[in-house]
Amino acid sequence: MPQQRTEQPATATARALQYRIDGPAGAPLLVLGPALGATWHMWDRQIPELTREWRVLRFDLPGHGGAPAHPAASVADLAERLLVTLDNAGEGRFGYAGCGIGGAIGAQLALTQPQRLTTLALISSSPRQGTADEWRQRGVVIRTNGLDPVARTTPDRWFTGDFIGAQNAIAEWSVQMVRTTDPGCYIAACEANAAFDVRDVLPRIGIPTLVVCGAEDQLAPPADARALVAGIPDARLAMIPGAAHLTPVERPGEVTELLIQHFETAWQDQPDGGQQTGSQSVLPTRPNHVPAPAAVAPIAEPVSSPLGWAVGELTAGTGTAGRADAVEAGTRLRREVLGDGHVDRIAAETDDFTADFQSFLTRVEWGEAWSRTGIDRRTRSVATLGILTATGQLDALADQVRGALRNGLTPAEIREVLLHTAVYCGLPAADAAFRVAQRVVREETTPEE
Repeated sequence: MPQQRTEQPATATARALQYRIDGPAGAPLLVLGPALGATWHMWDRQIPELTREWRVLRFDLPGHGGAPAHPAASVADLAERLLVTLDNAGEGRFGYAGCGIGGAIGAQLALTQPQRLTTLALISSSPRQGTADEWRQRGVVIRTNGLDPVARTTPDRWFTGDFIGAQNAIAEWSVQMVRTTDPGCYIAACEANAAFDVRDVLPRIGIPTLVVCGAEDQLAPPADARALVAGIPDARLAMIPGAAHLTPVERPGEVTELLIQHFETAWQDQPDGGQQTGSQSVLPTRPNHVPAPAAVAPIAEPVSSPLGWAVGELTAGTGTAGRADAVEAGTRLRREVLGDGHVDRIAAETDDFTADFQSFLTRVEWGEAWSRTGIDRRTRSVATLGILTATGQLDALADQVRGALRNGLTPAEIREVLLHTAVYCGLPAADAAFRVAQRVVREETTPEE
């Protein structure tokens, strides 16, 4: 079959992604999703083997690899943009493999669009990667220092020490790839990772799934891979020894062979025999083909996104049920703004004497006031910093400076807020506020070495 090579910069619309297609025209389609900070070139070493029998579509995340810088607010948003891209290209059903946030996109597709997927591979992936605090803290560091600190530490996060020592050029390539990513899109992807959590809905993934994990992966460790396999009914685990997070780059041969075996077996086992829509053809059976267990039937109704709630929906009701809803919503928003560490510390210190007050505070301050949609969180942070400075509430000010950084204010903007309060609240109040803010900003924005 003739080879097809197509590159699409996706400059026409913010809803489409930059992509490239390689492989024989008319062959079944595989889609490969990248890790955060990586471009489609992370899959270069899989392409020669995969394109023998498949067309392979690789895409870039927004702001990566020169792609248009249209930040995506959630993993669900990224999945929707990928579907728009595939629809624009006239593609129907497809197999999917993704690494890191690319794996999260695959899990999202399996939950919400199972009829489009024939099979799924989750590489270096987690049902919930890290903690929301860790991802939001990375966003704070980038807003303050740019991407360079994150870029410089990328090899240590992506590869084992032995690989870095032997493949210095690839390690430097990873640094430059992250360094040239659009910071706003990277921060938005951090926020998407912070909100992504599909642990409770994994049993509803009805797609044959391969989970691949590097045994030395610190970002998506083996425990996360085992959680995926335990939760997804038709899933199997492949552990690659001596590999860290970016396994398609560090161990390309093993990853390629695993993908070929999985896609070939699962595709042949489809109820329609692998027949695809449009011009796509049936994948030929190899002599050593071993049938896989029958695919689980797609769920009748798409699962609502775990990211589906919005701030505007966090409204307090009346009566006991309404108060309980407001406390739950307030706790969630309080964690997002002030961090898990703060909320966990308050919870640990709460006893019978203070429990009612903490419930009242969470419900009124966070479940009602902070949840209103008349102004955004950045504006509320500006107002809160000014009010706390004026009233001399320095302990609360420290917490809210952390919250302001998480809500997107830069240290320069916080400085301007405090300078402005000096005019109207007095120099002593502003001086005390600056001392508190200086300490917190240093703590929150110092990059990890």
